[in-house]
Amino acid sequence: MKFVCDGLTLAEAVLKVSKACAVRTTAPVMECIKLEAFGEEVVLLATDGELAISKSVKAEIFEEGAVCVPGKLFADYIGKLTEEQISVSTAEKGLEIRYKDAASCLQTIPAEEFPRLNLEIGENSAVMKQSELRRIIARTVFCCAQDDSRPILKGCLLEFRDRLTAFALDGYRLALADADIVSKSGETTVICPARTLTEISRMLTEDDGEITIFTEGGMLLVRSDGMTILSRLYNGEFIKRENVIPTRFSTVATLSRDELASAVERAAILIRGDKNNLITFDIGGDRVKISSLSDLGNMAESVTASIEGVDLNISMNAKYLLDALKALEEEKVTLSFNGPISPFILQNAEKKEGLYLILPVRNAQ
Repeated sequence: MKFVCDGLTLAEAVLKVSKACAVRTTAPVMECIKLEAFGEEVVLLATDGELAISKSVKAEIFEEGAVCVPGKLFADYIGKLTEEQISVSTAEKGLEIRYKDAASCLQTIPAEEFPRLNLEIGENSAVMKQSELRRIIARTVFCCAQDDSRPILKGCLLEFRDRLTAFALDGYRLALADADIVSKSGETTVICPARTLTEISRMLTEDDGEITIFTEGGMLLVRSDGMTILSRLYNGEFIKRENVIPTRFSTVATLSRDELASAVERAAILIRGDKNNLITFDIGGDRVKISSLSDLGNMAESVTASIEGVDLNISMNAKYLLDALKALEEEKVTLSFNGPISPFILQNAEKKEGLYLILPVRNAQ
């Protein structure tokens, strides 16, 4: 194998593909990126068994062939050659990388040892605008669980019906959002790993260009601009949202999203590092009073609000609240409560298709 290409182009591709390299594994080939040169392009491919990422780049091919090279090492090295024209070739000692009058060599593994992947799935498909898919991922993926205590919660439930509905929760907060679908071949429901959705979001643009999501046999595939992401889907029973999202409330407050977010950010400064990141709302009259207390001091600030129902004092995790406020889009937001120890909901004041649910925290102070 031998090819010549632009260093920046190769470095960008290697960086994207390396996100799928395994970090800790007993199979060294899973830590590799497979390079395959043929025709007028080089295809880079990496997988850790759950996620696979492929990216093709234009190159001048002198000798077709394939080889596996340690992914993180290759990414770090090529990342330092973005301003060079690079020649990459296989030799007896491994993979030779030449630029200017310099050369280096990396150890390789035969391409035959790399896992075989099916990148042509397509039993079910849904076409969406890239901006819509990116928006719904941004509005939900941060609520997926981070630990392995309940692995299925590390994924996001995606329901492809008349619209795409995404549902995520981590045991402390919940996100629900909808997005338009341009067309689909059928209705389906899948649980996609949050990590996969994050990588898909990175490949999307903000424009109205369309992208197709394919699912088949417990796998999901997305392809755009020479890049392919293939992921295993989670199996199991996801929590039913109708069992955890309340529909009636005793206190409802509508107020400015920006004013509330700014007040919460200031209150959160004093509680940095605290375990619960705790702030308190005193809701009553025509105001919501936001306060925080720590060994460093205390803070109290009020925001004007339109309030219906009973007065309320409730405490919550400031980070969870800020994450939700930043994901909402309208100038006015509505917070709906059922007492100081019941989950509460945040929504846009007008378009209430999506929502965020947060568990309050018992304040011992």
